[in-house]
Amino acid sequence: MLLGAGMTGASLLLPSQGFAAPALVRSGRPQISHGVQTGDVSASSGVVWARADKPARMFVEVSPTESFRSVERVRGPILDPSRDLTGKVQLRKLPAGQDVFYRVILADPDDDSLTGEPAFGRLRTAPTGASDIRFLWSADLGGQGWGIDPSRGGYRIFESMRALNPDFFICSGDLIYADGVIPAEKPLADGTTWRNIVTPEKSKVAETLDEYRGNYRYNLLDENMRRFNAEVAQINSWDDHEVVNNWYPGEILDDSRYTEKRVDVLAARARQAFHEYLPTTIRGDEEGRVYKVKRYGELLDVFVIDMRSYKDSNTPGLETKSDGGVFGRRQLDWLKDELRASRATWKVLAADLPISLVVPDGAAVEAIGQGDPGAPLGRELEIAELLSFAKRHHITGMVWVTGDVHYTAAHHYHPSRASFTDFDPFWEFVSGPLNAAVGVAPQPNRVDPTFGPEVVYSKAAPSQQVGNPGFGYQFFGEVAIDHATRAMTVRLRDIDGIVLHTIELAPPE
Repeated sequence: MLLGAGMTGASLLLPSQGFAAPALVRSGRPQISHGVQTGDVSASSGVVWARADKPARMFVEVSPTESFRSVERVRGPILDPSRDLTGKVQLRKLPAGQDVFYRVILADPDDDSLTGEPAFGRLRTAPTGASDIRFLWSADLGGQGWGIDPSRGGYRIFESMRALNPDFFICSGDLIYADGVIPAEKPLADGTTWRNIVTPEKSKVAETLDEYRGNYRYNLLDENMRRFNAEVAQINSWDDHEVVNNWYPGEILDDSRYTEKRVDVLAARARQAFHEYLPTTIRGDEEGRVYKVKRYGELLDVFVIDMRSYKDSNTPGLETKSDGGVFGRRQLDWLKDELRASRATWKVLAADLPISLVVPDGAAVEAIGQGDPGAPLGRELEIAELLSFAKRHHITGMVWVTGDVHYTAAHHYHPSRASFTDFDPFWEFVSGPLNAAVGVAPQPNRVDPTFGPEVVYSKAAPSQQVGNPGFGYQFFGEVAIDHATRAMTVRLRDIDGIVLHTIELAPPE
């Protein structure tokens, strides 16, 4: 059924949801420390990730059924300290559009017969034709000091998402807050106390490679997240907090918390930790590219775009000529080519920054819009170029999903409301946070009118509850595509999975 390729590159899974638990704990043998994960799934392949508690050889056993009656074993890499005991196996020649069950086994690096407890998981491969598709997206985990409080259920939004049995999950960035400390306690307005699990790496801002790694290890202490990771494949992007708040290449920090002020140095360490701790397919290029396209049969292509690595510096955003924008020329040309080549009904652009929401960085802007109602300026010039290209080449079915701003919203863009009109109407949906502070209602961010956005729906927190995830103002989005009608339904949901708003989109003609 498959071939495997080891990828050097972590996990403690609680066996549940029908996965068989081993009967014996093999004391002294290598164990999985932070659960298992899968990601970058295609119609025939997927990446499986794990982390060991000591040096070990990674094996993955794969079966078409959860009974594991028929098994194929893939020999993976040695997990050693050079990559913080993390590793990946690329599974190949998988059947399309099916659930595939796997178990990860770690063995003594010198004796394959000495194995620890297996960890069980499942992934769902992409279809090749037209098939029902359901995926989720969100962002912003462990921010502003709001970490894992077991007495409040931990990161319980992951259990609400797991219950929907999605085909995959898009993380739109800020999966860690490397620039934030998680204290032992945070007092709440109602007189109670939020009590975090704490670790040494989360007691200061991340600067060293191991401190960045420790941010990922922290989140994987949460049982809800580990269960979700074992059952739902991921597509990962990144945003600013994987490195440092509002960063851009070449920046020199003016922040007394940091001894290393060069953002390029921090970003290189952060990028290594990102790829070590997530089930990404690492390409041969030396930059460890984040942007990519994932194809899901006739109905869906997902374009993951990186709006951090090639970003120009934060300014007031009033430039009349583009100076890099958020894509950079190489990525923008790649995106144009891939969009033009796509034959999918729906083309989802998984972004880490919203288009029209004004995100300040002091007197500068950190995202795209700057509030000027006129013609495109600054980073808007790049968006205008992309939208004009799509119209000119009759690229239809473009839908944007994003996070970053810590609330949920539905935005409709139309040239009839815009100062720049050379584009076809489209939708953008915002969701998050997963577990972090939340924006203040009714409209946390100003809206830049250049591309004619209408805020069709928005939900944030009442002012007296801002900043506290304990009140439930945490959000994720769901996208469902019907194979028969080819229609897309977008649902914005809260921490408990309750539907807040639904929009149905007819397929493009």
